[in-house]
Amino acid sequence: MDSGFFSHVVLGVIATLTAIGGVAAIGALFSLGRNASYKKH
Repeated sequence: MDSGFFSHVVLGVIATLTAIGGVAAIGALFSLGRNASYKKH
């Protein structure tokens, strides 16, 4: 396996995990914000 290809795959995996984690974090914050606003009313 070429080292350049391997590093590209590793970067791709890291970018994918970061994107999934960011979307999950934003979704969690959004749902928590909605729950907090619901509790206020």
